[in-house]
Amino acid sequence: MNGQAGPAIEKVAPADLPALFVYLDDHLQDNGRAGTPLFQPMARADSRFPVDKRAAFALGLGAEVGAPGWRRAWMALDADGAICGHADLRARPERASSHRCLLGMGVHRDWRRQGLGERLLATALGWAHAQESLDWVDLEVLSSNGPARRLYARSGFAFAGELPDLFRIDGEQHGYVYMTCKV
Repeated sequence: MNGQAGPAIEKVAPADLPALFVYLDDHLQDNGRAGTPLFQPMARADSRFPVDKRAAFALGLGAEVGAPGWRRAWMALDADGAICGHADLRARPERASSHRCLLGMGVHRDWRRQGLGERLLATALGWAHAQESLDWVDLEVLSSNGPARRLYARSGFAFAGELPDLFRIDGEQHGYVYMTCKV
């Protein structure tokens, strides 16, 4: 791991959001480029963290778990304080699904395949397990993203279904795989 014990994983605070959004914009530049699988359902040229989602992210951090739009996030920081990975859990949009949440995550290109994704997942799942109101963590992953699907399966997520040809991105057909983990 770059000659060190590994990045520290910390909970994201509102003051961290400007740096996190810069990191996310950079991270999304890898979406479907230079041998990296497409990992977000967006055109390669448009791969940026949407401005309208920034406000919802900030509001979600302040919302109580169980409230509409709640979100909790963690970031991995290297010895210099640079963000090298992230994970977040957020409310499902359906009110009747408040016992479930959605996972999002990513690892910076320089830290992939070094176990950081597993550590971030373990942190998020551990937090979810400690919440009395949460029973399930769900995720959606592009069908073609084999490395992510294998990581999720190793971390206890089970295949729950697939929608083939859900997206048309850059002239390509992409399906979505749904996975879930009981916490």
